[in-house]
Amino acid sequence: MPTSNEIQDWTGRNVEGPDGHKIGKVDEIYLDDRTGQPEWALVNTGLFGTKSSFVPIGDATTDGNTVTVPFDKDKVKGAPNIDGDQHLSPQEEAELFRYYGRTDYEEHTHTEGRATDRGAGHDTSGPNTDTAMTRSEEELRVGTTEREAGKVRLRKHVVTENVTETVPVSHEEVRLEREPITGGNVGAATDGPAISEEEHEVTLHAEEPVVDKRAVPKERVRLKTDVVTEQAEVTEQVRKERIEVDGTDGIDRR
Repeated sequence: MPTSNEIQDWTGRNVEGPDGHKIGKVDEIYLDDRTGQPEWALVNTGLFGTKSSFVPIGDATTDGNTVTVPFDKDKVKGAPNIDGDQHLSPQEEAELFRYYGRTDYEEHTHTEGRATDRGAGHDTSGPNTDTAMTRSEEELRVGTTEREAGKVRLRKHVVTENVTETVPVSHEEVRLEREPITGGNVGAATDGPAISEEEHEVTLHAEEPVVDKRAVPKERVRLKTDVVTEQAEVTEQVRKERIEVDGTDGIDRR
């Protein structure tokens, strides 16, 4: 079990479960009113400290700036919702012990006070302290956490469109030519019967368009992400200690 001296600087430390996953940060340490030993830690488990849960620290261990407890995040976040701004009542402590499976809770059901109320980490007047008092303030520490904002995917589908192309085509046509009989062609002209019937056939040719299609790669498309930074305002309440003087007789205010 950690001692009251060991927990002096626990406030603000990271809290992890046995699986190494972060649970939150230590907000307050609660001491046993009878023994003065650390018994509970109030841990901020929500974003910007919006939710806090009590977790027993009797079996907690530390490593650097990390406090490890034997409970995972879901267990701690599911703890009974108890106000952390006051002492734990015996009924509240018993409820917490039952939730965390502590069978010896009846031995511990007395009030628990915050370490800050009992002087851990703060100056209080007494026989072992000087006449000075430390005034503290809460400072807002704002960070960021990454979450999934959406999904984008590439999808390819086929569309059909009409394409018109112009191509030249040729064809043969018949044209009648007449030439006079001359000495040069008289032999071919008189080859055959002098008077007869005759038929001569000529084959005509024509070109026609032929369509052929093939797939041709045109471009590659990919998704890339760019980080865009913008300003976001966060408003939260912080507490400040004020020091007042009681019994002003005999005080030199110069």
